[in-house]
Amino acid sequence: MQLDTTAAVITGGASGLGEATARYFAANGAQVTILDRDAERGEKVAAEIGGYFAQTDVTSEDSVAAAIAHAKAKMGKITAAVNCAGIGTVGKTLGKDGPLPLKTFEMTIDVNLLGSFNVARLAAAEMAQNEPDADGERGVIINTASIAAFDGQKGQVSYSSSKGGIVGMTLPMARDLARDNIRVMAIAPGIFLTPMLLGLPQEAQDSLAAEVTCPARLGRPEEFGRMAGFIVQMGYLNGEVIRLDGALRMR
Repeated sequence: MQLDTTAAVITGGASGLGEATARYFAANGAQVTILDRDAERGEKVAAEIGGYFAQTDVTSEDSVAAAIAHAKAKMGKITAAVNCAGIGTVGKTLGKDGPLPLKTFEMTIDVNLLGSFNVARLAAAEMAQNEPDADGERGVIINTASIAAFDGQKGQVSYSSSKGGIVGMTLPMARDLARDNIRVMAIAPGIFLTPMLLGLPQEAQDSLAAEVTCPARLGRPEEFGRMAGFIVQMGYLNGEVIRLDGALRMR
C-alpha cells in the first residue's frame, strides 16, 4: 500500500494525534475522512486538508456504521483505519474520597477500548470487500495504545487498563483478519505535545521532557502521523505494538 492510493478513516482526527495523522496522510496524497465528536473543529480540519468529515460517537454502533458508510460513499473505498479517539482519566483504585467511581472506569474503557474495536470491526467489513493489491493486501487497521499499557503510574488504572486492552487485541485481531488480508497494528506513544499537554505551564512541560531518555523532549504529533504512514506502507508489519516514546519508561 502507498499513501497516495490510501483511503483512510481517522478517529479523533479533529485534534491532537488524530489531526496530525490526518494532515500527514492528506499531504501525501491519501483520501481522508475524519471521525470525531467535535463537528466544528472536525469540519474545519477536513476542509483545510481537502478531506471529509463525519460527526461520530465511537461508542455507538449506529453512529460508527453511519460514519463508515459516509466515508465509503465519499472516498469510494476504505483501505486504512486509524483509531486516535480517546480520553485520559485520573484516579486511584482507592483514593482519599473512597473507591474509584465505577462510571469513570467504564467510560474510559468504553471510549478507548470498546470505541477502537467498534470502528475496527466495521471498517474491516468494508476493507474485506476491496480488491487485493499486488501483495494481496486489502487494508490495515492502526490502533492507539500507550506506554501506560506497560508502565502505568499511580492514578492510571482506568487509562492503563483501556490501553492494555488495545495491546491485548492486536495479535488476535491480526489473526482473525488474516483470511481477509487485513493487517492490524498498534502504536504506543509516550508523552506527546497534544492540546492537553500544551495547556500545562512551560515548567511542567520541561520537567516531563527531561524524563525522556533520548531525545530529551516531548513527542511531536506529526511524528505519530509519520509512524502511522510508515505502517500503512510497510506491508510486512502485522500483529505488533510499536512503542514511540524516546525510550521513556515511566515510574
